[in-house]
This record gives sequence, C-alpha cells and structure tokens, in this order.
Amino acid sequence: MSYNNNNNNGTGPGAGQYGPYGYYDEEDDYNGNHYAGQYHQPSDPFQNPQHQSSSSDRLAAMAPLHPREPSPRRHMSGAYDNYGVDAMGTPDRLSYHPQTTNQDIAYGGYNSMQTPSYSGGIPQQFSPIQDRTQLPSIALNDYGAPQTPNNNLYNDDDFYAHEALTASSFNAFPTDDRSDERLTAPLPPPLVQDTTYYGAHEQQHMPLTAPPAPYLQDGVELQDRFQSQEEDIGFDHHIAGEDYELNTFAKEAYDDYSFGDESYDEDIPQEQQRRKIEVGLLNGNLILDCPVPDRILERYSGKNIDDSREFKFMRYQAATCDPNEFMDQNFSLRQRYYKRPRECEMMVVITIYNEEDVLLARTLKGVFDNIKHMEGRKRSSTWGQDAWKKIVVVIVADGRSKINESAQALLAGLGVYQEGFARNAVNDKKVVSHIYEYSSMIGISSIEKKTVKLTSAAVPAQLIFCLKEENKKKINSHRWALQAFGKVLDPKVVVLLDAGTQPGKDSLYHLWKEFDKDPHVAGTCGEIKAMLGPNYKKLLNPLIAAQNFEYKMSNILDKPMESAFGFISVLPGAFSAYRYEALKNAPNGDGPMAKYFEGETLHDKGAGVFKANMYLAEDRILCFELVAKRGCSWLLKYCRSASAETDVPEEVHDFVSQRRRWLNGSFFAAIYSIVCFHKLMTQSSHSLGRKIALCIEFVYQFVSLLVSWFSLASYFLVFRILTTGLGELYNPCKYLSVVFLWLYLLSVVTTFILSFGNTPRGTPKFYLVIMVFFAILMAYMLAAAIVMAVKAVQGIFEEGNVTAVMLIKNRVFRDLIVSTASTYALYFIASFLHLKPMHMFTSFIQYLLLSPSYVNVLNIYAFCNLHDISWGTKGATAQSLGDAKITEDGKVEFVDAPITTEEINSLYEKQMDILAHVPKPKPMMTDEMRKMEEAKQKEKDDERTKDYYAFIRSMVVLTWITSNFVIIALVLETGGVNELAGHNTNDTGGLSSRSDVFLTVILWIVAFMAAFRLCGTVYYLVSRMVK
Repeated sequence: MSYNNNNNNGTGPGAGQYGPYGYYDEEDDYNGNHYAGQYHQPSDPFQNPQHQSSSSDRLAAMAPLHPREPSPRRHMSGAYDNYGVDAMGTPDRLSYHPQTTNQDIAYGGYNSMQTPSYSGGIPQQFSPIQDRTQLPSIALNDYGAPQTPNNNLYNDDDFYAHEALTASSFNAFPTDDRSDERLTAPLPPPLVQDTTYYGAHEQQHMPLTAPPAPYLQDGVELQDRFQSQEEDIGFDHHIAGEDYELNTFAKEAYDDYSFGDESYDEDIPQEQQRRKIEVGLLNGNLILDCPVPDRILERYSGKNIDDSREFKFMRYQAATCDPNEFMDQNFSLRQRYYKRPRECEMMVVITIYNEEDVLLARTLKGVFDNIKHMEGRKRSSTWGQDAWKKIVVVIVADGRSKINESAQALLAGLGVYQEGFARNAVNDKKVVSHIYEYSSMIGISSIEKKTVKLTSAAVPAQLIFCLKEENKKKINSHRWALQAFGKVLDPKVVVLLDAGTQPGKDSLYHLWKEFDKDPHVAGTCGEIKAMLGPNYKKLLNPLIAAQNFEYKMSNILDKPMESAFGFISVLPGAFSAYRYEALKNAPNGDGPMAKYFEGETLHDKGAGVFKANMYLAEDRILCFELVAKRGCSWLLKYCRSASAETDVPEEVHDFVSQRRRWLNGSFFAAIYSIVCFHKLMTQSSHSLGRKIALCIEFVYQFVSLLVSWFSLASYFLVFRILTTGLGELYNPCKYLSVVFLWLYLLSVVTTFILSFGNTPRGTPKFYLVIMVFFAILMAYMLAAAIVMAVKAVQGIFEEGNVTAVMLIKNRVFRDLIVSTASTYALYFIASFLHLKPMHMFTSFIQYLLLSPSYVNVLNIYAFCNLHDISWGTKGATAQSLGDAKITEDGKVEFVDAPITTEEINSLYEKQMDILAHVPKPKPMMTDEMRKMEEAKQKEKDDERTKDYYAFIRSMVVLTWITSNFVIIALVLETGGVNELAGHNTNDTGGLSSRSDVFLTVILWIVAFMAAFRLCGTVYYLVSRMVK
C-alpha cells in the first residue's frame, strides 16, 4: 500500500471521498480549514496502477446505500491520502478516492463530531466488476434502495400472499426465481490487470444492501417474539458490534492476496476450474476473514445496528495442534481482539455427531431464546443490554465425514460456516479442526417436521463452529471446548448441551443463577424432560411413556435427594453446567479436567475392561472429582427451575443400545466412587458436617449398588413366590405358573444368546417379543399380588378381634400390602409435593409393565457386552479439501478458493438447497466415482451379510439350548414338571420358609430406599423455600 504524503497545512483538501457521501469535519473547521465540505475530482484507485484493488467483487469497495454514523475505524478499501503521520508512522488522517462521474463529494477525517452532508443525484451502487468508469443508473425500490431482481420479487404483493415459507428459498429467506440459474451461471470475468488487495480488514465500510420486506404468512408478519410485546420493547436499543484487526498476530497492517490463472475453459464446469489465491500466514497459522454472503447482509439492513465488521465477516482458522496447545500455537478467538476484549460470562457448548438439522436447530433455538431472555433482564447487574456479548455459543462437530449435511447447511444459513475455505493441511501440518467464528443475527423462527425456518433475530449470538477433521468421540469435542476455547475465553460458567436437547426459554439463566447465589457450587443440572410431541401423542408409545416416568421420578426423588447432601452422582452431559474455575487443574496438572479427559487416551494406554467401561460414564467421574478436589469444598446442586426437552428412543433396538452404555458406565463409575470415597475424607476441605452427610449418602449408594447387582435373581425369586402362592389358592393357576416359568427361562436364555452374538438393530423383533412377554408376566404378577393380599385381609377379619399386632404378624399383609403399597404411595406423595403429578396418571402403568425388561433385558445385554466400549468409528476420513502450500515468499497458496461474490453466494445457495431438502442433481459418473460407489455398496452388503450370519448362528444355538432344556426338564422332573405331576418333595417347606424371608427383606429394602429419597426431596424443597 502506498500513501500520498501531503502535510495537512490547511491549504489542501481536508477530506477524502467514499461514494456519494461527504462528512463535515468540525475539527478541521475549528482549525480554520473550511475545505471539508467542498468536493473535488480524485483519481479512481481501480484505474491507477499505483493503487490497485482486488480483482474480485467481494474484495471491492462499494458505495453505501444509506447514511450511517462513521465508524471509528480508519481503514477502508482503495487508495489513501495521508495528511500527517504519528510517531509510529501510522496515518493520522486518511482519505479514500474512488472514481465518481456524476457527483463530487468529499469525505472528511473520522471524528465523533462528524455529520453527513449530501450533494449530487441519487446514491448509486458502485461495483468494480461492472463498469468501473461510470456508476450505473438504477431505480429505487419502495424502501429507497437500489432496485434488484430480488426487490422486484419482494415488491410483488402476490409474493407474500402465495409464497410458502419453507426452506426452498433459503429455508425462510425469500429469493428470486433465478436461484437455480445462479448456481449454473458462469462466473464473471476478473479484472484484466494483476491487482493486489490491501487487507480484508479494510472492508468494514462495505455497505449493506436494501432491506427486504418482512415475511407474511396468513397475513401475520413473521418476526421474533419474546414472551410478550412489552418485554420485546427492550430489544429496540442499538445493537453495537465491534471492529477488530484481521492480522492479529503479524506486524504488517495488511495481507497480500494475489491471484493466479483465472482463465476459464468452456469445456470444464466452473466449479472444477482451479483458481489460485495467496494469503499470508499469521505466525505460521492460516487465519482468514471471509465476507459473509449478501443474502445474510440483506437480512441485517433493517436492523438498528452499527456498521461494524463483526457482522460482515466470518473468521476461519485451520487449527493444526492439539486442543491443549491452542493458545501456545498462537491461535485465538475474535473475542480477545476487539478493541475492548469481551469478558465471557457463559460459554454454551453444543456437541453434534450426525444429527439432522432439525435436532441441531431445536437446540440452537432454545439457546437463542435464552440469550434474548437475558438481554431483556434490564434490572440485572450482569445481564441486560449487550448481554449477548457475554455469551459465546460453541458448536463442536465430531468428524467432518460424520456431520449431517443438512446440519452443516443450517450452520451456513446462520453465517458461521462457508464452504471452500477449509484445507487438509497447512505447510505440511495436518489440520486437526476447522474453526469458524461469526456473530449472527439470523435466528430460527420455527421447526416443523423436517423443515427449519430462518428469520432475522432480535438479538445477535456469538457463534463458534469447530468442525473436527476426524471422529474422535464426544470427550474430544469437550476437550476442544474446555481446553482450547475455554482457555482463551475464560468463561465463568460452561453449559454443556447435546444436539437435540432444547433448553427452556430461561433455563440457562436459572443454571447460571445457582453459581451466582452460592460460590461453593461447582456444577448444577436441571430437569431433563422426555419430548412427548404435540398434544402428548408420543405417550401412546409405551416405551416413551415408561421413559417419561423414569425421567420424572429421577428429577423428583433422586436428584433433589442427592442435591440435599451436596453430591449428585451424575450431571448429565446433555444438559448441565459447571463453574470453569472449579474444572481447572492444579499447577501440577492434576485435577477434575485431567481426570475427565483421561478417558480419551485409554485405548492407546491399553486400559482394562473396568476402566474402559467406567469412562463410558465420564460425567460421573467428573462429578466425583469435583467434590473430592484437593483443598476445595465444591458442591453439586440440582436446579428444578431449569428444564430441557430431549428426544428419547422410540424403538426397542435404539433403547437397548443406549442403555447398554448407560448401565455399564454408571455401574463401574459407582464402584469407582465407593472405592475412592476416602478422597472426600482426606484431601477435600469439606466441613465435618458435610463429610458426615456425604458418608450417609454413600451408604445409600452402596445399598443401591447391591440391589442392582442382585436384581436379576431378586426379580426371578419374587416371580416364583407370587405365582406359586397363587397356584396354591387356585389349582388352575398352578399349571399357568409352570407355563410362565418355562417361558421365563426361555426368554432369559434367548436374551443371553442374542446379547452375545447380535446387535439389537440386527434382531429387533426378538427383543420386542421378549419385552412384550415380560409385560404380560408383570401384569400376571400384579394380579397375583392383589388376589393374595385380598385373601390375607379376608382371613384376618374372619378370625375376629383384628389388632395391629395381628396385621403386622401376617406375612402376606405385611410384605405385599404395607411395603409395596408404601413404595408406590411415596411416588405419588413426592410427585404432588413437586406439583408435577401428571406422569403418575399417564405413564406409571406403562413403567410397571416394562420394569421386568429393565432387569431381564437391559441388564443382561449390558453385562454381556462389557467388551464393547465403542462410541463410534474413530479415524473416519472425509473428502479431501486440498492443502495450503507455502510459497517461496512465505505466503500460503490457496487452490479452488471462492474469491468472488458470485462464488460465495452460489455456495451459500447450495447449502440452503440442502437445508431445504431440495433433491440434488446427480453428477456425471466417472470411473473413479463409480468405483467409490461400488466400494460403498460392497461395504453395505458385507455388513448386511455379517448381521445375517450372526442371526443364523444365534438361531442355531437358541434351538440347541431350547431342545436340550426341554429334555432335561422332562427327564429330571425339574423346572415345574413335578408340580404338574402332583408330586411333592421333602424340601418344599424349607424352600418356602427361605423364600418368605427373602421376600420380606427385598420388599422392605425397596420401601426403605423410597422413604429415604422422599426425606431428601422434602429437605430440598424446604431449603429452597427458606432461601
């Protein structure tokens, strides 16, 4: 870049030009320089070889389309006149001179007292790709902006009356009928001369285009709503973005972009032609500022925001290091390099794998609603105006080859992803993660079935999208969030969410408030609800209803009870929050975060089965390590005011597979907590009272672990006692009990065989039949218990002189009525205390009927697959992105990079078509593509064949075991055959007495545990009322 050095002595022109606007500089006027309002004819920097600009439309200066306050920044594209420099050689006053033909307007120096002045004709758009010698004359639309094809469409009243608001046009954004044409139209020719672009950071004055009309659907304008109209008024304040330097880590004031051969071959499709661009590295790292597509800028033009580059550029970084070395390798984030570095009060981390756009949109919509809520809390000392600047939303995708293309398209629609800039390697260093940063004012208006609708948002959101190159599991995604981005942002609170989990509109605030109220809180979680669909229609599925009851009782009894003691066994990774200060390790490297991330490298270290399964529930390990942290007295709390909805498995095979990891991880993590309990007593700094309370809680955890371990035997013994007892009362039931016994054993053996050899997805019908049988069996057992209880009561009253002592001495009455009824009664009492009793009426019966499957199906499958510690396919590869090579002058050579506005917009429209589920035209098949397709098909066929062979093997083994069991039962007269024959054995009475003792013990243990949880939840509710 060159400067024309002219001393500001009051005799030269006191201002530069930028398009049709001139600004009157009162500082110059005060000094006696009255030239700021005069106009002169400068030279065109695009025609002056000394001041060459970019050869692409996206890198060119454009005239503003509406007046706005001048930015405090002094850089803009084009040539500059320097009227004085400071001691460091930095220009003290710059002026910009584009060519104009029909008007001469001066643009003065930047000053807070500047006021705009106008002259000449109507403001016109300037584009160097068009006629660079004369500004085009174009008509204005109804909004006072240049008429464009899109404006013609928007001005058509029929458009709003008939246009379907679906993803087919930007999935909510209106577009013109030429969208398909734009995708295939040839790219515009570049400038004929070799040009140099002086810094993308100088484009903060790139103008915004005309505002489109609002959407109308059934006569109703679509816009963001915030609870009520009165609360929404709080968002009318000025949205102030900020500027920053692109070249953060280099001493130069600008980067050089040079373009290679941009000639086009008509025989080669435009997207396959190679375009070359060279950019400078920043301390050895590839960090680019990429202009956002025009379609996004159009949505901002009606907003009350300043003209900052924060909303106009997306930053891309190619991270070539481990997350723990992110800062050491000179990587950083935009929040650190604004003029006023932003403090991060809350970092929201969303992990995704291959979820569809609808699931990701559901989570993002919930987060955006929470940001709006905190922006509207005007009386808060922390939140209120500009609250969005204190919240950073991080989306981490686990593998470039695994991410769903519709989810990626949704992120492109929000502006935080652009195709074409990512590279596989930089300077022969492998890229580990692709990091995109953008502050977006695009929101999500609604999610209907498979369609996501976008709209303009009332409040911006700071977004970071981390696209990992390889699939390295969820724990690695958390490493990027906590070790890489967390060290840069240093947030006070970190919220963890899974894609598909939608937090309530104020849930994140309530989670944050737990930390604000109590400085000893290290982690908290809210209520996770099962998503039941419109009008609760999903409750018609018994599997969903059972899970709904399970989730509700966990949030009514378990979580509040554990919160009362200060230790929650698990804060679910799908919806939880942590104090970042508590997560940090000690100076020696030991601490909760180190222990948490230890699970990522277990495979490399050859860990045993115990430790590997333990880290399937790594969130449980983190909870224990926080409470037991050396020299600290951190606590974990439950926040009943915060809630989030999540999808639950609707199919049996998905349900079984999910619970396999949950059960194995929780079981071994519970053992770890009990074994390492001494850490709470020795290395933590909890008070004596707190340590006693924790001891009581861990005794309860130990009893729960024993009950879980013997649940398979316990359930079978209860089944035999009830069915045999009913058979003694009614002779036909004796035969029925034997039939149920055989079917019971057959179902258990079948489950073992299927668990050893097949995946639930490969044999879903078998698991379904088994679960239906156990539901029928549970109904029979409930009926038997009721009949036996009624008979016992009748017998007591027939004896006369009924006393309490007689009732307690009666075994059947004591065990079946008192213990069982009290257990279920406690469920009702706790639900009503929390004012959430509906699940007792809508889901309780389904849970009772499916409870045997929790024991006999889920536990068996989980323990039979202890060797399966997989989370996904590690190391999956994706399509090559190309490498960024270092040239002899130290710059990075880009190949196939989008360097024109048309290319950027075309790629953006392509992503919107994916989001709209528009069918893609099939590309012409080449030999290489055909081979890849055949390889994929062969892989699918091999997998299908593998499942089929496993199924046949299981069927053979099942038939063999069943036939052998029938022969043994008939010959040895065991398994109930002796009862069918009417024979009695000598040890029947002994067995009966032992079964009586067992029934008494197991039923009263269950009742005691329910009562213990009820006491804990009552204490939790009372303590919250007192506070």
